[in-house]
Amino acid sequence: MTAIRGTLRRAGAGLWAICLIFLTQASAAARSDTDEDVWAALRTGGHVVLVRHALAPGIGDPDHFRVDDCTTQRNLSDSGREQARAIGARLREQGIAGASIYSSQWCRCLDTARLLGLGDVTPFPGLNSLFRRSSEEARQSEAVRELIRNQASPDKTLVLVTHQVNITALTGVYPQSGEMVVLRPDGDGLLEIGRIR
Repeated sequence: MTAIRGTLRRAGAGLWAICLIFLTQASAAARSDTDEDVWAALRTGGHVVLVRHALAPGIGDPDHFRVDDCTTQRNLSDSGREQARAIGARLREQGIAGASIYSSQWCRCLDTARLLGLGDVTPFPGLNSLFRRSSEEARQSEAVRELIRNQASPDKTLVLVTHQVNITALTGVYPQSGEMVVLRPDGDGLLEIGRIR
């Protein structure tokens, strides 16, 4: 009897392992299909890509932070610089060879935006970090919406490189470092098309 129970337990564990593999593969396939839908939308133009800056270890900035001095800031790591280049390469592979690019004035965002290699980068204070500056959220979010209204174009992708807290304030999405949130202007609002990790 004990041997039978052991056999059933092992068979059950094997079945669970097979189910887990199947579910993981199905999830990856669904994510791939979703990613392809987002890329297809992006290729049609008229979309906005919010990019959280690439990997920059730590949280926030030091107390002696100055926007005009990168040595006082949290900056991209070597992995972050590589990640930013890879994001740019992926965008180009998907047919986004050039874009209108705006960035937070923080060095980790400017560096991410420049390393994308998609065109000139315009610093834009409305994209500056809201971390420890929540009183600025409404004003800055409206400035970004106004930028999108004025700069979104049917023939060019608009790329905005900013911070997690700013993206969350605009969309409710909590992105990972280097994650892209794709939006389409919709009247006075923004319609989320999808996310690309």
